[in-house]
Amino acid sequence: MRAHLCGIRTAWTEATDAARAVAEIADAIGGAEIAQLVVFFSPDYEPAALNRALGAHFPDAATAGCTMSGGFSPAGGLDRGLVVIAFPAKGFRIVSTVLDAIGHLDVERTASAVRALRRTLEPHGPDHLRERRFALSLIDGLTDAEETVVSAIAWALDGIPLVGGSAGDDLTFRDTVLLHGGAIHRDAAVLLLVETDFPVQIFKSDNFEPTQTKFVVTASDNEGRIVHELNAEPAAHEYAMAVGLDPEGLSPMSFAAYPLAVKIGGEYFCRSIRRMNPDGSLSFFCAVDEGVVLTLAQPCDIVAATRAELSRLDEALGGIDLVIGFECVLRRLDAESRQVRHGIAELYRRFNVVGFETYGEQYRAMHLNQTFTGIAIGRQPAPIAVQAAS
Repeated sequence: MRAHLCGIRTAWTEATDAARAVAEIADAIGGAEIAQLVVFFSPDYEPAALNRALGAHFPDAATAGCTMSGGFSPAGGLDRGLVVIAFPAKGFRIVSTVLDAIGHLDVERTASAVRALRRTLEPHGPDHLRERRFALSLIDGLTDAEETVVSAIAWALDGIPLVGGSAGDDLTFRDTVLLHGGAIHRDAAVLLLVETDFPVQIFKSDNFEPTQTKFVVTASDNEGRIVHELNAEPAAHEYAMAVGLDPEGLSPMSFAAYPLAVKIGGEYFCRSIRRMNPDGSLSFFCAVDEGVVLTLAQPCDIVAATRAELSRLDEALGGIDLVIGFECVLRRLDAESRQVRHGIAELYRRFNVVGFETYGEQYRAMHLNQTFTGIAIGRQPAPIAVQAAS
């Protein structure tokens, strides 16, 4: 367990049984008064057992969470287990909601729900606290609805910055689960709005640069996130030939090492491949429209890029107390293949990063892949702006 200066407590365990894992977390956190729990857990935990244990050990705390494809804590990475962020009532004001049936999202109703949630938070503080508000999203990573969900949420947030991650299940792509309000949810998203007395900054970090190799998506199923053809050739074959690999040998490691990116507003964003299908098509973690130009990207030094971003945040905040992070599972695979995962783990320990490995990341109004997004929280309460006399 780690007790942070802002009052948040983070705790983690690799216990294999859900009830035992929650009991260990409760013992570690002790008698602290907790207002909100955010939990990330392995997909092999039985969700109902985990939910019951959380309710029994933390009856007065609101709970939100999701399955993960691995986690990280201030002590290092976890391939499996339970990671918990415990927010105190002092210094943090948190409201949350669940959005159901996101596979057939009603955008207007979603926006209305988010606006209503925002209104419940705003009476807690005057407008000069707006820069200390942020939103966290947890989205079912198998519904393939993140773009629509994030767009609707961001529209209704009216400038409150959003970060988050898509629930994973260890790259099995069978079942991702969310928790909210004592219930288990699938085909859903959880949104938390947070206002704090401490300085905060959201961020995103990636480690790739574009090459001269381009692909035009000539046949795709946008709703299913499947690309059938690149440059009028079978997608998997064309991709494999471009990166010098045998099409039959394509794997998650291949996709992590040779990412694809799309250029939006002068900036490149990853559109990562989830898997190769038996018919030679490629399934993606993001929607890819027909006619889009994809650029083969070349990974850069992931440790150096991550260190630079965390150091920038540390200076901007006058010292990082902790970081709540959402990292694409493909970044972990890439770091492992390049034998630099220990370097990333050391950085996460140094800057008290806690979070989970995702099937996609949210940043403001965008759904991303192969990035590291999150919210950095400073060590000292932010000074309250003095209102000028009229």
